[in-house]
Amino acid sequence: MYRIFDEHQLRRVVSLNSLWSMEAQGKTYPMLVPGVWERIPELSSYKGKADFTRQVTVDEDGDYLLRFGGVSHTAEVYWDGEPVARHYNAYTAFEALLPCVRAGEHTLRVTVDNSYETGSVLHFANDYYTYGGLNRPVEMHRLGRARIRRMQFSCLQTGEGAYTAHVEVFVQALKDCEAMQLRVCVAGAEAAADLPAMEKGGEHACTLTLPVTGVTPWDVGQGSLYDLTALLLSDGCPIDDLTDRVGFRTVEVRGEDILLNGRKIFIKGFNRHEDHGQFGSALSVDAMMDDLHLLLATGANSVRTCHYPNDPRFLDLCDALGVLVWEEHHSRGLSEETMRDPRFDEICEKINEEMVTQHYNHPCIWVWGLLNECESATEFGRSVYSRQLAQLRRLDPTRPTTFASCRFFTDICMDLPDICSFNIYPRWYHEAPAAEYARQIVDFMDSAGAKGKPIIFSEFGAGAIAGFHDPFRRAKWSEERQCDILDEQLRAIMGMERVSGAYIWQFADVRVAESWAHTRPRTMNNKGVFDQFRRPKLSFSVVQERFKDR
Repeated sequence: MYRIFDEHQLRRVVSLNSLWSMEAQGKTYPMLVPGVWERIPELSSYKGKADFTRQVTVDEDGDYLLRFGGVSHTAEVYWDGEPVARHYNAYTAFEALLPCVRAGEHTLRVTVDNSYETGSVLHFANDYYTYGGLNRPVEMHRLGRARIRRMQFSCLQTGEGAYTAHVEVFVQALKDCEAMQLRVCVAGAEAAADLPAMEKGGEHACTLTLPVTGVTPWDVGQGSLYDLTALLLSDGCPIDDLTDRVGFRTVEVRGEDILLNGRKIFIKGFNRHEDHGQFGSALSVDAMMDDLHLLLATGANSVRTCHYPNDPRFLDLCDALGVLVWEEHHSRGLSEETMRDPRFDEICEKINEEMVTQHYNHPCIWVWGLLNECESATEFGRSVYSRQLAQLRRLDPTRPTTFASCRFFTDICMDLPDICSFNIYPRWYHEAPAAEYARQIVDFMDSAGAKGKPIIFSEFGAGAIAGFHDPFRRAKWSEERQCDILDEQLRAIMGMERVSGAYIWQFADVRVAESWAHTRPRTMNNKGVFDQFRRPKLSFSVVQERFKDR
């Protein structure tokens, strides 16, 4: 399944998650989808192309849709040998319309490329690993004359348990269509609208307003969710439907505070990569749920999806458990030279749009982020941040924006986001006392444009090789030293009233590119509070104790 619930009752959807045939380096392998080829021993470090193929049986003639949750990182899709889609970026979904498909057997082939080459602006040797494969679910949809492409839900609170819901529904005609009707319902409220006639290929967006009462707000630890359902009709007969799960809640930045449902909150969380010692970047829903149980056991209330949009199923689980999510687009540590690449703006604009439009309805997402540790200390870099933050606000005016900086005492973009965030590693990359250094950074941020805005420390932490103990010398890379550093950092950060949130780097150890091995023992980023198989290090107890402080 693409989500953890059924999105359609009327439209016929078939999962293509199964055993596919994969050809790479002249050999053929059985490959489970979703999955990554690094799980196959002889392909554990393979960078390049692979062909994923399977047969698809179509029962009746008609129009169909292929939907891919994610392919890492470039996909070329072929239906019976004909190209039908191309997509770049491992972390957002894409689709391919298949008009006039005949009943019978068909061949679906996806050429996947995870190589680091000049055509890849964002995927390159990095402090996390770019796996290869169909790393998220694949579906095939049977379509009628028109389809509901997506819905966009927002709400305004009007009283206790009372809201005004705004639902924008996007409809696409696959054939010439006479006037149609649209019905929307959520939390017991219903609304309807007439749609104009549309020519084949035409699209129409319709906004409906529904007053809703008697609902329980979505909140931290209280994932109160409601089905939002849209039904498309022609001459009174249903022809398509779409269901999503939404929550009623408000997020607001007021001065230096972050408010959830009108209440000041302090963000306590982890940076988490989609990476697992057994599954690579194609985690099962069970593994995702296990991660959230471990995260909640520390006392955390939030997760940052470093450094890319996450699997919608993980977001569904965060919705259900009441876990706040900072979601950000895919960019990390980019120099001005990379940001000047002529393809960069177009690629980032596309990813921003895919991230926001695909994940807009998740109540767990409280802030959008972008351009982690990129060039925010030059005028050109500032122009990039300004454009992209403006785009996020156009796409979603209901949520605040942020970016995580590491331009120490030189950043010139602090005035641009709604929330100002900084990554610091005192006692790990340098020996400055954590409290003193955090105060220096906050003072700089306030002088550089953050004054009057919330401040978050978006990364801090220390490395520890799981199982390496040194209780006397407490050497770096020992679990004891990680405890000492995290304890000092957390005491300093969580003791500052000026600070509104803290995200530990990081939840679990993750694989990194081979070129990073000289500073990353085991070719892993070892700063996890858990190892890559989710076994807790000694620092788990430290985090648990410190997160109680606020």
